[in-house]
Amino acid sequence: MATPVSKIPLSGLAHRMVRQGILDEEKAEELQAKAAKHHCSFFTEAAESKHTDNKLLTRCASDEFGIPLFDIKAIDLEHAPISLLEDKLIEKHRVLPIYKRGAKIYVAVSDPTNSHALDEIKFHTGLGVEPVLIDIKQLEAAIEKTLEDNDTTFEDLDDDSEALDDIDISSEDDKASTKDADVEQIDTPIVRFVNKMLLDAIKKGASDIHMEPYEKKFRVRFRVDGVLHEIAAPPLALAGRIVARVKILSRLDIAERRAPQDGRMKLRLSKNKSIDFRVSTLPTLFGEKAVIRILDASAAILELENLGMSQQQKQLYVDAIDRPYGMILVTGPTGSGKTVSLYTALNMLNSTERNVSTVEDPVEINLAGINQVTINEKANLTFATALRAFLRQDPDVIMVGEIRDLETADIAIKASQTGHLVLSTLHTNDAPSTLTRMLNMGVAPFNVASSVHLIMAQRLIRKLCENCKKEIEVPEHALLSAGFREDQLEGLKLFAPNDCDACTSGYKGRIGVFQVMPVNEKMGDLIMRGCNELDLVELAREEGVTDLRQSGLQKVVDGVTSLEEIERATNL
Repeated sequence: MATPVSKIPLSGLAHRMVRQGILDEEKAEELQAKAAKHHCSFFTEAAESKHTDNKLLTRCASDEFGIPLFDIKAIDLEHAPISLLEDKLIEKHRVLPIYKRGAKIYVAVSDPTNSHALDEIKFHTGLGVEPVLIDIKQLEAAIEKTLEDNDTTFEDLDDDSEALDDIDISSEDDKASTKDADVEQIDTPIVRFVNKMLLDAIKKGASDIHMEPYEKKFRVRFRVDGVLHEIAAPPLALAGRIVARVKILSRLDIAERRAPQDGRMKLRLSKNKSIDFRVSTLPTLFGEKAVIRILDASAAILELENLGMSQQQKQLYVDAIDRPYGMILVTGPTGSGKTVSLYTALNMLNSTERNVSTVEDPVEINLAGINQVTINEKANLTFATALRAFLRQDPDVIMVGEIRDLETADIAIKASQTGHLVLSTLHTNDAPSTLTRMLNMGVAPFNVASSVHLIMAQRLIRKLCENCKKEIEVPEHALLSAGFREDQLEGLKLFAPNDCDACTSGYKGRIGVFQVMPVNEKMGDLIMRGCNELDLVELAREEGVTDLRQSGLQKVVDGVTSLEEIERATNL
């Protein structure tokens, strides 16, 4: 006879909520178990669930912990001592200083169990800290308004504004402002053009800026939602001066025009808003081409629900993340969203109980609580040397920006085999080809089969604009040749892009399509027997792994995107 599993007694807050009829006992036990699994408090888990009313939860927590409950509308935030806390602390802990009396500061909190936040505020201010409980929705709205009031918006910088001349742009390698740089050879119109170009690209949500000289033309293009659009054609005579301005901003050698150069710069709008840029120059037939990659960490929403996975794919990804060791690989071309997918996993794993370290080229998303390293080949800080250093610092989770060579692959695999969870990326077309790529790099088949637990291939596709998308008719034979199954055709509605003021060519925003392939025992045996890529593709199909095309077609069925967009992104 099986021994019954003993239940964990309900905590004080959970017990009180059951006693007051706010939660039933079964739901309270479920939330308490989830809180333990996610390494968070019962209050946090209950607040994030849809099973409780936040006002009732807050009132109950006030009674349980003996913390006074306030309505934030009764507090004059204009006279609150906001300046006592840095914006990053307010944003990190979601708290707000509301009153100071003598050597004591009263802080609005939504989670009464977050003692770490109170300790950190006490350390930074040197004052005694008293928590005041505020409804979470009220507090979030007040925090956002406070941070917004402290920030500079793009709308403050009009096309004709003199502020365009004074934007603070600095090199990543040299924190001095470019106002101190030798810019005498770059006249004011060029300065204003480059500054406006950078701001326009950010406003439009561009990921890259391309400045390209040709024999009779110089053009500037923005990559928006993965597609390039020409936005300006300055006079050809200005091409060299515009590129020189970009090189000055990123501390590159403006006298060197015969070799490629790489640099970085930062546009700082306010004390808590800045955008990073990665700059690359290349000598072409008619002059230097410059490409600026925009790295806006604030634009990344690190939530699993926002990636675009199906429910089954999501569960496979979560199951792999929950494992204490092994390797997860994300694959796809540059700009396919691999970094956001990996950081979404890191965001879920990020807790005070874990030591999480990343090495990237460069760090694109800044995430508090994670040790992030940017490689520096001049200082011999490569992926391999950083990995070796990580292993001497008792890591739990390691993220490697990219596996480029056998040395990095070997160290990463050994780390995954010795009790560490390793996440990384490779540049391959789909999930099965990732395994053969590792074998071709020289990794032993046994190491691949025993260490890799999940491979996820992905692409980013443009979403149709909800305001202007139009329904279209497509012949049945064309749908079948595109990859649709016959059972999908009944009642199928297809939409195509139109165009309106709210979108770009009928599309607005992007979402991912995925192929999530767990490496199970059967696939491991196949790898050990020296299989080829076609064998892996066939086995993946037998195991029910949805390929990129089928994942994309499901987005067409759901009305999220168009068939032509799937053809463009997954033309396999």
